[in-house]
Amino acid sequence: MMSEQSMFSIHETSERSGLSKDTIRYYEKIGLLPRAERKASSHRVYSEQDIQTMSLITCLKKTGMSLEEMKPFLRMSLESDLNDFPEEREMLVNYQKKVEEQITSLQQVVDFIQNKLEQRSMFPEQCSLEAENLVTGIAKKKTFS
Repeated sequence: MMSEQSMFSIHETSERSGLSKDTIRYYEKIGLLPRAERKASSHRVYSEQDIQTMSLITCLKKTGMSLEEMKPFLRMSLESDLNDFPEEREMLVNYQKKVEEQITSLQQVVDFIQNKLEQRSMFPEQCSLEAENLVTGIAKKKTFS
């Protein structure tokens, strides 16, 4: 049953959340989002809280978290204290460390490029970067020459 709060069509929700309509439908299908309420015409409608949940999904996705790994976070209320969920808190701490390692890796690449630009040359020299591959997450040693 629809409440008195503002409700948004899937088109409006897509614009407000930044997710495509297909993505919203898919997230519902796999249980990441609750089933949308429906108008009498059977069109989906979403609340502001639904849009906030979509925003949370987008943010968690940027950490590299899989959709399946997000589910425990989405079962919490938006006001939950993360300290009451030690496993989820630890998972976020681990993702934070992973992102910090990626930042370090990317900074090494930026420094290498900046050095080449300052030298105005691609003259061969050893430049070894120890870091995670940002695409696969597999630790590799990169050597540029």
